[in-house]
Parts: sequence; C-alpha cells; structure tokens
Amino acid sequence: MGVAITALVAAMVSYQFGASLAKHLFPIVGAEGATAYRLGLSALMLLLWRRPWRSWPAKKDWRVLWGYGLAIGAMNFVFYMSLRTIPLGIAVALEFTGPLTLALTHSRRLVDFVWTGLVIVGLALLLPVHHLDKPLDPVGVAFALAAGVGWALYIILGRRAGAAWGSSAVSWGIAIGALVTLPIGFAHAGAAMLSLDLLPYAIGVAVLSSALPYSLEMLAMTRMSTRTFSVLLSLEPAIAAIAGFTLLSERLGPLQWLAIAAIVAAAAGTALSARPASNDEPLPIG
Repeated sequence: MGVAITALVAAMVSYQFGASLAKHLFPIVGAEGATAYRLGLSALMLLLWRRPWRSWPAKKDWRVLWGYGLAIGAMNFVFYMSLRTIPLGIAVALEFTGPLTLALTHSRRLVDFVWTGLVIVGLALLLPVHHLDKPLDPVGVAFALAAGVGWALYIILGRRAGAAWGSSAVSWGIAIGALVTLPIGFAHAGAAMLSLDLLPYAIGVAVLSSALPYSLEMLAMTRMSTRTFSVLLSLEPAIAAIAGFTLLSERLGPLQWLAIAAIVAAAAGTALSARPASNDEPLPIG
C-alpha cells in the first residue's frame, strides 16, 4: 500500500504542475492545441519507450481499452477547456466530483462517511461562492464538471484495462486519446502547432501531465481499492491550488487554505484507515 500511495501522490504533483505549464500555451495554440501536444507527444514517448506491442495479452479486451483511451482524451480536452476561464484550483475542485461520487458509492463504514464529509466541506470552502461579485464562468464550470465524469470513467475503465492489458494499457490508452485530440488541436491552432519554439514547453507538458502521472496512477490503481484510490485523490485540489499559486499567481484566501487543510486531513485519514473490502480488491497487473 505504501508504494501505491507514494506513486499516486507523485502522479498528482506531476499532473498539476504540468497543467500549470500547459496554461502558458493557451494564448498561442489554445486549450485545444495544448491538449493535442500533451497527449500526442506523451503517446509517442510511451510507445517508443515501452513498446507495448511486444507483449500482447492472451485475451484482448478491446472494448475496455478503447473506452479507457476515449475517457483519457475527453477528460483532458474538457479539463483544459475549463482552464481558459476559471482558476486551476477551482477547476480541479469541480472535476473532483467524479472521484468523490465513486468514493460515496463504495463507502461501507461510518468512518468512510466521516472522511468523505470532510472532503465535501473542503470542496465547499474552495469554491468562491462568497465572491458573488465575481461569479464563475458557467461554461468553464460545465467543462470542469464534464471532466469529473471523464475522471470517474478513467478510474473505472483504467482498473479494468490494467487488469486486461497490464502495464501496456497506459501506452495504448494515451495513444487512443491522442487520436481524438490531435485533429481538434490542429484544426484550431493550424501551423502554430509546428512551431519549434513551443516544443520544449510541449514536451514538458507531455511528460509532466500524461506520460509520468498516468504510468504512476496505473501502478497505484491496480494495487488499491477503488474507494481508497478515489478519496486519496482529494489531495488533487490542494496540489492544484499550490501549483496555481506558484506558477500562475492564483492567490488563495484564508477559507481556501482551510479547505486545503480539510482535504489533506481527509486524504491522510483515508490512507491510515484503509482496508480492502472483499468485493473491491485491487486488480493485479498482468
């Protein structure tokens, strides 16, 4: 369990700092182009590095692999679209409704509801409902909530894809996601996508936001229960807020820092009290 938790935390840190870096690409290639960079380059890296075609499973479940890949593509696209108009920390807080729903549906003990309730309090404090003079952009909110649906599907299908395809599921899944987002990126940004000046930023986004965190998350999600994985992801809004403050100058108020403390406490409590359930065991890598 310790290895899985470490891998998941490292994945979240990498993901959020990659998202902060990607936001700097928006003025040039848009959210569409940044998504295409992210998945296209990370797919190329993983395919060349892992060479997943060398080890094909005896029984190939193509439907779950394509579902996993399409979930990756859609989740990344709508999340980056939300970042155009709402802060990173708020976008991740809204996106977290997906994993939070999974955590609620897999709760079985009273203490599980205590940790989940603490997460809900933290998320409520993160949302700027007290700033009525600066309402959130409804389109950005809708995109962030849609990303939450994609995130939940990513968790469910990722565990199944990992069980069926082993470690190669990540490489193939990101490649499928790239097939969806590359045409959208080039249609929006055109020749700007081929600028060599943007390549270092694009590579950084690909490594930090996809290639590294998805590999680490696959390691984690196949070694812990769905409930534990989902609630541990409550660290994500806190990490996003810190990344937004550090790299994007998105400042937090006292209530938002209190929200971070509540979410971190919930994540720590979940990790300490986690125990496998009989019908929610981690899925082994093949």
